[in-house]
Amino acid sequence: EKTMKLLRFQSWLAGVWVGIIIAVGAVAAPTLFATFDRVVAGQGAGRIFGVEARLSLAFAVVLFMIERRRVRDLLEAGAKISVVSPNLLLILGALFLTVFGEFALHPMIESAKAGQATGLSFGALHGISVTLFWLKALLVGSLAWRLTALPPRA
Repeated sequence: EKTMKLLRFQSWLAGVWVGIIIAVGAVAAPTLFATFDRVVAGQGAGRIFGVEARLSLAFAVVLFMIERRRVRDLLEAGAKISVVSPNLLLILGALFLTVFGEFALHPMIESAKAGQATGLSFGALHGISVTLFWLKALLVGSLAWRLTALPPRA
């Protein structure tokens, strides 16, 4: 019963997380660029993606802790499973993409935008950023999908 409640909460969190990612990437950012000039829209989008990154960090940490607890409970109940679950790999992948995007790629994009020398152009960096953002959405969406699967019945 306790494990089932944990799984339901975990499923809900993953669903909310992927919803936030899609809302930011597919609704908020495009709307800013359709409404405002590029400079203002870019500033607004930068802020929104910064908030999304911090939310993603929080969701990833909480989901990581829940997954570790859930797997430990299953192992203690005698399940023959790996401590590194597929769900855990999806969470860690999304966490890595968040940290890389916000703390490595974003500063490079800001430098390129300011005209400073970077290894890649602003356009290339932005393209990489967009690709990694949607890859994160795919990972979190896959996590939500996996968590909502019906448990096997005896």
